Amino acid sequence: MPQQTDAPERPENDPAARTARELRAVVGQLRRRLLEMSENHELTPSQTALLSRLGKHGPATASALAAAERVRPQSVAATLGVLEERAYVVRTPDPDDGRRQLVTLTPAGKEVFEGSRQARQEWLAKALSERLDADELRTLTDAIALMERLTQP
Repeated sequence: MPQQTDAPERPENDPAARTARELRAVVGQLRRRLLEMSENHELTPSQTALLSRLGKHGPATASALAAAERVRPQSVAATLGVLEERAYVVRTPDPDDGRRQLVTLTPAGKEVFEGSRQARQEWLAKALSERLDADELRTLTDAIALMERLTQP
């Protein structure tokens, strides 16, 4: 007869660990699907991420963008260079500190950002209405509230 130990359950058998794996996988799938729906297929994911951050949060310094995206400043500089060449962003002196520059979306950059966001929103709304019934939509709404709690500091 096997002896029972006081050792904790292995992580793969832990319900929270299993749920974490499944949640991470499905969020990744949803993210990839939403990226596919973007109308800016000529942009890389890192370029799209910077446009999105600027579109959602407004002008920022390159160093603030690097910190927010958790990438090296050199990577942000290269990405911003491409976005600047395409006239999606412009750099202007920071009014609070003339030594720094603020990166701002141009009208063309705003158009790409808004078009991409609109395409993703329309796809997701259509998928929800076509694939889920009213009870499932309520369940998903409840799950979103729980996920928001998870992301709070």
